[in-house]
Amino acid sequence: MLISIAIKNFAIVRELEVNWHAQMTTVTGETGAGKSIAIDALSQALGARSDGSVVRAGANKAEIAAEFDISKLITAQKWLEQNDLNSENECILRRVISKEGRSQAYINGTKVPASQLKSLGSLLVSIHGQHAHQQLSKPEHQCKLLDEYANNASLLHQVKTSFQEKKAIEQALAQLIQQQQESTAQQQLLQYQVDELDEAELLPDEFQAIEQEHKKLHHANNLMMDSQNALDILTENDSGNAYSAMQSAMSLLIKAAQIDEDLSPTIELLNSALIQLEEGAHELRQYSENLDLNPERLNDIEQRLNLYMDLARKHQISPEQLPEHHEALSRELAELTNSDARIEELQKEIAVKQQEFEELCQKLTAVRTKYAKELNKKITSSMNELNMAGAQFEIQLKTDISSANGAGAEKVEFYVSANPGQPLQPMAKVASGGELSRISLAIQVIIAQKVTTPTLLFDEVDVGVSGPTASAVGKLMNKLSNNTQVICVTHLPQVACYGHQQQFVHKASYGDQTETSMQALDADGRIDELARLLGGDKISATSKANAQELLSIAHAH
Repeated sequence: MLISIAIKNFAIVRELEVNWHAQMTTVTGETGAGKSIAIDALSQALGARSDGSVVRAGANKAEIAAEFDISKLITAQKWLEQNDLNSENECILRRVISKEGRSQAYINGTKVPASQLKSLGSLLVSIHGQHAHQQLSKPEHQCKLLDEYANNASLLHQVKTSFQEKKAIEQALAQLIQQQQESTAQQQLLQYQVDELDEAELLPDEFQAIEQEHKKLHHANNLMMDSQNALDILTENDSGNAYSAMQSAMSLLIKAAQIDEDLSPTIELLNSALIQLEEGAHELRQYSENLDLNPERLNDIEQRLNLYMDLARKHQISPEQLPEHHEALSRELAELTNSDARIEELQKEIAVKQQEFEELCQKLTAVRTKYAKELNKKITSSMNELNMAGAQFEIQLKTDISSANGAGAEKVEFYVSANPGQPLQPMAKVASGGELSRISLAIQVIIAQKVTTPTLLFDEVDVGVSGPTASAVGKLMNKLSNNTQVICVTHLPQVACYGHQQQFVHKASYGDQTETSMQALDADGRIDELARLLGGDKISATSKANAQELLSIAHAH
């Protein structure tokens, strides 16, 4: 529940601190005194959109701090724990707004985004304004109220998630089908290219190998002649060759070494050279004998090389890259070819998701139908308590699974018959402002009983009612305060008298400055204020007696 609110330089409030109590507190005051300022300030502390115009004239910033007792509010405690903003039994929300419109938000002294104030604030306070009936006329808001009453948050999340997952798969399918349609020509080209490369039977490193072999075969005659001439020079020319010349030199040196042993190392080197020359000649002879003068093989290789070169030109790459390029084209073609299978797979996934989504929608429909019937009885009864005898309320659900979305398959609409004999009509068509206000109040009170927010603020929701109806409004709110804290801003004495406490708002001017203050009224103060509301600014003995009677009747129970 709300314990206190401290306001500084907000609107016409210079500085104000108000302590709040359990059960029902009514807030009254002169017209234009600013009865709703505390509510407006609290809205800022709860994360409402900030505006520099709320800063008091002459001040640089406005500050609002609201303190709550959350000792019995498990949902708020869990929220604070999940967001590392732990506290024990109390929680303080604070908002600072500069005259330029910038704002800073704090929870338990920690700076946070305003969105977090709003998220936590929704667990602490529910504000019902005098224009709530305008929202209630909108079908989307009516659906939201029904879901809140039915506690459908978890089920709605499942429906929304399932719908989004289904839509994502449908979008993927549509994109794939579009790609397939756009890629028909590309697929045909790829198929031709891959078929041509398949037929070529290209092998890794083949081009380098046949290029080397082609060079050898193409110059085979020259290689043969050069090898033979070299052999002649080395060993085979009868008129003189290198091997014979080296043998003659060796013979001379061997004789000379008998005279001078210093020639021995030279002889050893020449002997090694003679052995290597002989081995080299042997290798050269084998090379010459194995040279293949094969015109047919040369022709085949030239054709293979030409194939490589032609394909390389077509694909605008080097011949060495063709095998790798072939693999890449094959993979791309496979992906396009497999799109039919993927389309079929996605269609099956969509069918499964559609069934899951429809089952969740049906479950949501069943829950909405159940609680709509419950609300019909309770709100009709509440309307009758508000002096609308014979009035009827009905929530109509129009279900169409074919147009279902993330909010379910229903169009939810509130229907009302304000008087006996009148047909049920959409709430938006109810003509009387007073009737609409009472219907709105009846709905808000019933919803508030089920939606367990610890603090309920009613800001002049009794506009358009008076007399016995106003007394019924006060009685309803008083009953509601048995389970939750109720703060009601009102101008009606028949409502104000039902508060367990009463705050009085007063506006005073000091020169060119205007200030609003708020004070808790004692028993005598309440009688005077109720008498003022009953009879105007001049308080008479009669109006005071009437005020005393109102209080006595209100609290007789």
